[in-house]
Amino acid sequence: MSPAPSPAAPERIPPGVHNALDYALLAPRHMDAARLAYVAGGSGQDLTVAANARAFAAWAVPQRLLRDVRHGHTRATVGGETWSHPIALAPVAFQQLAHPQGELGTARAAGATGTCLIASTLSSQPLEAIAQACGPAPRWFQLYFQPRRGDTLGLLRRAEAAGYCAIVVTLDAAIQAASRRALEAGFRMPADCIAANLAGCAPAEPPPPAPGQGRVFHAMHAAPTWDDLDWLLAQSRLPVWVKGVLHPDDARALQARGAAGIVVSNHGGRSLDGAPATLQMLPAVRAAVGSAFPVLLDGGIRSGTDVFKALALGADAVLVGRLQVYALAVAGALGVAHMLQLLAEELQACMALAGCATLADIGPGALAAQPPFLSPLSCDDTPC
Repeated sequence: MSPAPSPAAPERIPPGVHNALDYALLAPRHMDAARLAYVAGGSGQDLTVAANARAFAAWAVPQRLLRDVRHGHTRATVGGETWSHPIALAPVAFQQLAHPQGELGTARAAGATGTCLIASTLSSQPLEAIAQACGPAPRWFQLYFQPRRGDTLGLLRRAEAAGYCAIVVTLDAAIQAASRRALEAGFRMPADCIAANLAGCAPAEPPPPAPGQGRVFHAMHAAPTWDDLDWLLAQSRLPVWVKGVLHPDDARALQARGAAGIVVSNHGGRSLDGAPATLQMLPAVRAAVGSAFPVLLDGGIRSGTDVFKALALGADAVLVGRLQVYALAVAGALGVAHMLQLLAEELQACMALAGCATLADIGPGALAAQPPFLSPLSCDDTPC
């Protein structure tokens, strides 16, 4: 079993934090090695984890001259909401692995910075407590379909009652291959780290396997289908986004079905190892749904320049996953708030030097393809 976490990190910014990525570099000093391996790892050989980060290095941002950006800003409109910057906190499960406050610390940071937080079904704190800790900041709830529709409906109604503004249903993680990195580190989920929102939800009894059916396909018996999504869309009083989109055909089908928006995501590399990088698939997905349909990107964001590149290739905003966990481990809620401030300032600096006063000025023409031999090292040597 993984050792217990170190005592809560003091809420102070340690020396040496100059940009958002520094929190990833400092995380090994503040997290148990097995827990860090679980958070940093994906599935299988971590091919997709590395691809997500490497995809950003394939693009450069040419500097522009004599552009008037004195009245620039980073305000974004996402799903009818106005955000001060196009950065949201992705749904990340079991954040007590990083800090005793878990998601409550992250929510406090979201509230302090006015950042949208997407709370996970698998959070280690109840969704109601997370919503309260967010204060006035926008909050969305990430939903996993449960084996019993009554349990799914119960989570939906709780999120509505707690004041969440949207539902983000994740559809790309019906099964997950184990992370070799986590297995080799000996990670085991601690007994006291539980999915607080699923207390009282009983697993459905699986049907007997069909003759000759492998255990993987048998495990898909409870995986959601289009019928389940249609049911959820009919039941929800809130806009329903779909997370886990990589294929343009799926994007078009979801748009036609009535989804409020989509999140281009490969589950941070934690689902199909060998799936393409989200940034690689973003332009095709954007082309499939048109310019007006809301599209977010999740996967590989480590700097404000990465945010700029995602916006240039078609995203309306981005989600930040692992970085929030690293910042939480290093300096608690203050660390997460500081990381968000750094990301926003890095984005502003990139916009100013690229001659883009507003997000509307950022487009494919703001980027230049960068030969692989000029690309920096990927995140293979550091936590991603």
